[in-house]
Amino acid sequence: MGLLLKEGIDINLIKSAFLAFSLIGFLIVLINKLQIFKNLLSNYTLQLSGLIGNTSFLGIPIAIALLPSATINFTIGFDLGTTLFAWIFGPILLQEKTKKKNILNFEGLLKALINSPASRGIIGVLMAYLFHLDEILGNYLWIPARIVIAIAILIVGTRLGIITNQKGKFFDLNKEIKFSILLKLFILPFIVFLICKFLNFDFYQSSAVILQAGTPTAISTILMAEAYDVKQEIASKILFTTTLISIFTIPLLNILLNAVN
Repeated sequence: MGLLLKEGIDINLIKSAFLAFSLIGFLIVLINKLQIFKNLLSNYTLQLSGLIGNTSFLGIPIAIALLPSATINFTIGFDLGTTLFAWIFGPILLQEKTKKKNILNFEGLLKALINSPASRGIIGVLMAYLFHLDEILGNYLWIPARIVIAIAILIVGTRLGIITNQKGKFFDLNKEIKFSILLKLFILPFIVFLICKFLNFDFYQSSAVILQAGTPTAISTILMAEAYDVKQEIASKILFTTTLISIFTIPLLNILLNAVN
């Protein structure tokens, strides 16, 4: 909310949010419709881990460090689109009991949408605009927002520490887990790169969304897996491994983006 109030809601934010939300949705449908992909990613935990990135806790700090402030709305927009999809459809897809229900449960979708962290942030911003408090709240919340972003990185480290203390071999990866990691760190950023070329995004706009697409698996995937008791070990392994590998892939991605500019 602090970042949104400071930078404002504009067409760039909406454009990148729509890009993230629709792309993840399209790829989820594609994976489940084509048997060749379904064989590689046989369950929703693998699919969500390969498509939902840590855009909030790592993506935004990385963008602030590497890109001009003018592109922050592209970064925030991609984060909003990813977060909305994760918290709207993640619980629906992961709950075993929903297999017997119609996925188009509009009451459930509305409830999930309202409970989404991204939705609450947007609602807060709209309320601030409605009562003409956007400039005041933006100035007051900007510093706490930056502090929270810094603390978010510590949360990632803490969560990884908890995972490593759990029993399990994190580098004992089967074929499906390896493909989910490949999708998250390499295939998804490449798809976003092609889309940016097609949509004629400029260098910084492209960099903002491609770096977000290349972030490691989101912590929300393991939180949802634990909440619904669905393949927590798989989610833990992918989260741990993608975060570790991203130490090298994100700088490499940034170098490649500058090289092709």
